[in-house]
Amino acid sequence: MPATMVDSISYGPLWRSAALSELFEEVPRTRAWLEILAVLAEVEGEFGVIPAEAARGVAATCRGLEVNVDLLVELAALRQRTGHSTAGLIQIVARRAPAGAAGWVHYGATVQDLTDSWLMTALRAARGHIRAHLESTLAGLATLARLHRATPMPGRTHGQQGLPITFGFKVAGWMAELGRHLKRLGELAARMDIGQLGGGVGSLAAFGPNALALQARFCERLGLRAPEISWTSSRDVLAEWGTVLTLITGTADRIGHEVYNLQRDEIGELGEEPVAGVIGSITMPHKRNPEIAEHLGTLARVVRHQTAALLEGLVHDHERDGRAWKVEWHVVPEITLLAGRAVELLLELAAGLEVRPGRMLQNLLAAGGKVSSEPLMLALAVHTGRETAHRMVYSLAERARASGQTLRAAALGDPEIARHLSPAQVDELLDPARDVGRCTELVDRVLAKGGGER
Repeated sequence: MPATMVDSISYGPLWRSAALSELFEEVPRTRAWLEILAVLAEVEGEFGVIPAEAARGVAATCRGLEVNVDLLVELAALRQRTGHSTAGLIQIVARRAPAGAAGWVHYGATVQDLTDSWLMTALRAARGHIRAHLESTLAGLATLARLHRATPMPGRTHGQQGLPITFGFKVAGWMAELGRHLKRLGELAARMDIGQLGGGVGSLAAFGPNALALQARFCERLGLRAPEISWTSSRDVLAEWGTVLTLITGTADRIGHEVYNLQRDEIGELGEEPVAGVIGSITMPHKRNPEIAEHLGTLARVVRHQTAALLEGLVHDHERDGRAWKVEWHVVPEITLLAGRAVELLLELAAGLEVRPGRMLQNLLAAGGKVSSEPLMLALAVHTGRETAHRMVYSLAERARASGQTLRAAALGDPEIARHLSPAQVDELLDPARDVGRCTELVDRVLAKGGGER
C-alpha cells in the first residue's frame, strides 16, 4: 500500500494533480520508456547502426509488452539482482525479443538517454497543464478586478491599516505576478523539450559517422529538440524548472495567505466559497475554515524545500554523478505533482471567492478616519511645509487615539488646523472611500495588458 501522502489512496488528491499523476505513475512511465526504446531501435536501424531486422524486432517487442503487475514484479527482482536502475527492463525486452534481436536492445545508449528524454516529454505535458490553469485563473481574476476596480478597502502595511486602496487594485497585483510566471514558463520552454542521446559519456561514440543526424532524428521522433551537447551532468534547466515552480506556488501561497487573513471573523472582507457538507471542525460545528488557502501554503512550502534539494544537483562529478542525478528521480515528479495541484486549487479559490464590499467599507470607517491621515497631512503641507504638517497630524492622531475620537472630530476641534482648512475641506480629505490614489487607473493598466507583462 502507498506509504506517503502524495501516493495515498485517501489523502493523495490533496497533494497531487490527478491529471499529472498519470505522467509519473509506474505503469505509464514504464510504457513510455518502452516506447522510447522502440524509437531508439528504429532510428538506429534507419541509420544502419543495428540490423534493420533486429530493429523491427526490438520495436515490436517493446510495443507488444503488456505492462502489468507481473511485469513490474519481474522488473523489481531484476533491479534487485543487477543493482542497476534499467538493466532489468533491457533484460525483460531481450528475453522476449525474436532471435537475433535480443543483443540490440538499448544499443549504445546509456540510462540517462532514456530517462532524461522521457522526463522532458513528461514535463512538457506538465507545463501545459500548469499554464492552462494559470491562464484560467488570470481570466477569473480579471473579472474580479474589473468588477471591484473602485471598491474601497483598507490597504495594510505591517498588519495595520495604512491608506485606502481598492480590492481591484489588490487583485490586479496578483494578476501581474501570475502574468510574469506565464512569461517565465514561455521562456523556460525554449530551454526545455530537449532530448538526450549521447551514450556513456555523451560523446555519441557508439552511433557511427552519422551520429549527429541519428541523434537529431531520435529527438524529432519524440517531439523534442536535439541538444547542443550532452547534458548528463549539466542540470541547470531542471533546477530552473524547480525554481519556476517555487515562484508559481509562492504566488499561490501569497494569494491564499491573503484570503486566509482577510477571512478572519474580525476582518471578514473575503471568504472561500462555502461547500455543502464540508466540515471545519469536529469539535466546533460553527467553523468555516479557509481550507484551500491554508493548503496552498502547505504545498508551496514542500515545493520550496524540495527544490532546494534539486538545486544540489547543479554540481555533478565529471560526466555523470549518480548522487546528484538520482535526487531528481524523487524530487522532480513530486514538486511537479504538488505544483500541479496548487494551480488547480488556486483556480478553484479564485473562481469561488466571496468578496464583501460592505465589510471592507465598514473596516475602513472603523479606523475613525485615521487611514486618511496622509491626504490631511499633504493638504496642510501646502501651508506649513511637510515636516510641520507631519508633526501636526501625528499629534492629532495620537490625541484621537488616546481620547477615542475619530480623526475627523479631533481635526475639527483643532484650532491650528482650522486656520488652514475649512470643515468642508476636512470632511472631504477624511473620506476614506474617496482617496484611493490612482488605484483604478493601475487596475485598468493591468487589465489592458491581459494580466501583466507576458
